[in-house]
Amino acid sequence: MNFILQEIKNSVCIITLNRPDKFNAFNRAMAMELQQVLDDCHANENVRCILITGSGKAFCAGQDIAELVGENAIGIDKILSEHYNPIVTRIRQLNKPVIAAVNGVAAGAGANIALCCDVVLAATSASFIQAFSKIGLIPDSGGTYFLPRLIGFAKASALMMTGDKISAAEAEKIGMIYKVIDDAAFAEQTFLLAVNLAQMPTQGLAFTKQALNSSLHNTWQAQLQEEDTLQRKAAATADYAEGIHSFLEKRKPLFSGK
Repeated sequence: MNFILQEIKNSVCIITLNRPDKFNAFNRAMAMELQQVLDDCHANENVRCILITGSGKAFCAGQDIAELVGENAIGIDKILSEHYNPIVTRIRQLNKPVIAAVNGVAAGAGANIALCCDVVLAATSASFIQAFSKIGLIPDSGGTYFLPRLIGFAKASALMMTGDKISAAEAEKIGMIYKVIDDAAFAEQTFLLAVNLAQMPTQGLAFTKQALNSSLHNTWQAQLQEEDTLQRKAAATADYAEGIHSFLEKRKPLFSGK
């Protein structure tokens, strides 16, 4: 069984976490498959946007606890260094926009992998849980880095310590995610957004992503310099030339991602 499904349509790679009987909880095989698919997306010029979602009722329930116990147990250090940290790093370093389409519960590492994506959409019935405190662990998969920056230190601290479940509506209200979409229209609307991003000047989007990554640690002076450097690169792309010409010619632009 493939624990990661992928389909490329309209320059969008739809990645589906596929362990529905386990609420798409990660085991080692699934984590390694996802890394490979993300690498393939990075290298494939025909892929200009990535959409990650889950099969069945859940987005991702985090770590499959069964792998943590028994004769063949995998240590936490290995799970972080070989599973989750590489996944988060790949998502942030991908030179293309990555959308998390959270179709159901996103818990633990599943929640934090979603929150590290460039755009996070959630179905009305979805929810987010920082479940780590329930078993005596700390939030990982970038959670302690991204969540306070999304919703503020106090709110992030409380959610991580209490393990309270947050509804999709509440997540949108506090700035944790971009938008909530009705369940019935969720698959269609998330794909349409992905197609829209794929048709945009994706080199420029990649530079925007790079600038945002830098902003998380730069001083404002250093960030101005980063913007200067990346804007020069953006202005040298074919898509910038197309954007300018299409504007002057009063026509719809046709961006190539180059």
